[in-house]
Amino acid sequence: MYNSDTPSRAELPSSKQLVRSTLLAAVSAVVLLVAVVLPAEYGVDPTGIGKVLRLTEMGTIKQGLAAEAVADAALKTGSPTEKAAGATVSTAPSPTAVAPAPAAPAQPAAAQVAWRDEMPFTLAPGQGTEIKLKMAEGAKAQYQWVVEGGMVNFDTHGDGPGKSISYEKGRGVASDEGTLEAAFTGNHGWYWRNRGKSPVKVVLRARGDYTDIKRVL
Repeated sequence: MYNSDTPSRAELPSSKQLVRSTLLAAVSAVVLLVAVVLPAEYGVDPTGIGKVLRLTEMGTIKQGLAAEAVADAALKTGSPTEKAAGATVSTAPSPTAVAPAPAAPAQPAAAQVAWRDEMPFTLAPGQGTEIKLKMAEGAKAQYQWVVEGGMVNFDTHGDGPGKSISYEKGRGVASDEGTLEAAFTGNHGWYWRNRGKSPVKVVLRARGDYTDIKRVL
């Protein structure tokens, strides 16, 4: 039986070549970590490459799903449903008995709000989707969304070149409205997920200072 010949010393790589190969491998690993892994897994994009390759958006969604899973686990252990940290929740004191106020005269119905865009969509059980507004820093957009047939979990967030932000999160919510102010120039909007057992219909309405609105997921 023939075994291959043992290589001679001249055929083996030198110490200098090994050190150079090790350094090149280390530099390549760092580049991949910063340009690919951080944007795709954590939504952190210091180089801006993740935005070009749409990896930052993937990482932001993954982080939202991870937080959502933690909240679901907490709910199963008896924790109350609440909005994410950063949202102000006020608790009003118990009202004291007072004499009923006289009935106010009937007022004419308020003029109907004229929305610039209206986007309805349906989410199957377990399905999620995302809609973004393209906004400049400081721009404001009024919004309203309602759920028909159930409730959803949501994450209001934004992303731009090397930047990302989460404005508000909620679980088991049937509607929301307010004003979204862009913290920086980029895409700002909402991610919804249906955690129920039946399909739901969501209708988003928006108007204000944005140049484009699109469903990106």
